[in-house]
Amino acid sequence: MTKLSVNVNKIATLRNSRGADFPNVVKVSTDIEAFGAEGITIHPRPDERHIRYKDAYDLKKIVTTEFNIEGNPIKKFMDLVLDVNPTQVTLVPDGVDAVTSNAGWDTITNKSFLQEIISEFKSKGIRTSIFVDPDLKMIEGAAETGADRVELYTEDFATQYSLGNKEAIKPYTNGAVLATKLGLGINAGHDLSLDNIKFFAENIPNLKEVSIGHALITESLYLGLENVINMYKHRLKL
Repeated sequence: MTKLSVNVNKIATLRNSRGADFPNVVKVSTDIEAFGAEGITIHPRPDERHIRYKDAYDLKKIVTTEFNIEGNPIKKFMDLVLDVNPTQVTLVPDGVDAVTSNAGWDTITNKSFLQEIISEFKSKGIRTSIFVDPDLKMIEGAAETGADRVELYTEDFATQYSLGNKEAIKPYTNGAVLATKLGLGINAGHDLSLDNIKFFAENIPNLKEVSIGHALITESLYLGLENVINMYKHRLKL
């Protein structure tokens, strides 16, 4: 069964908007796990506009499922991950001013850099995942870096699926098949939602984990957090 990891960045954004500590990221994350999610994801950015670096340390103390930290491996981020020692680190090529992740790695051009970074994380026992587009060459490149997994960047699929184009799944299916042959596990994230998650999961072999934040929190405004988490888990049971 594919694991559901909930990205709590939006909870931190709501908290920060009032300058206090409500909603409390630790409390919400504890509840999310109690409601059935199998992981907590955070994506701290250098300006700490949502998740703060302190949140990573606070969450490490209480997360009992899988703890996934996403981000661009600048020195500050690397130091954080090596110190916190989460279950998984997901490497994302975000610009400093990026609103949200918008592209996967060029794993060929950045091969040596990624190999060095990944080697350091793996020496600490941290599982590594690389954020990639569903491009076969980029997936081949990811395998050569020594990564454990790839996270397929799913925005294009989600956009096309909302327009009725189910053929948009094909590059992702092909990418997952290749990744599996190369010994890589498959994660996925970005714009996955209750509307498209079942179709996506049905067509992606070896899908280990989905990381969902914005859609899940938005859907929870209408349907409730516990209910939405269980709706995702039901759709991921194949």
